[in-house]
Amino acid sequence: MVKLQRLGIVISNKMQKSVVVAVEYRYKHQFYSKIIVRTKRYLAHDADNLCNIGDEVLLEETRPLSKKKRWIVKKILNKAVIVN
Repeated sequence: MVKLQRLGIVISNKMQKSVVVAVEYRYKHQFYSKIIVRTKRYLAHDADNLCNIGDEVLLEETRPLSKKKRWIVKKILNKAVIVN
């Protein structure tokens, strides 16, 4: 069975062992030929609480972990630079 994967950016890490990841989809409108950008938010499981806001992550589909959580953080691709 092939598991779905998505690339996204962490937008919230306020929960324990969970993060909210925004995934952008770009497609061309059939009639107007304009590029449309849509954003979908996924709740993902982050077992070690390693993700921070702004990190680019790879999500992988998994069994339902809670009411809304069906994805896990497979890998952190780019860490966000935190400037104070």
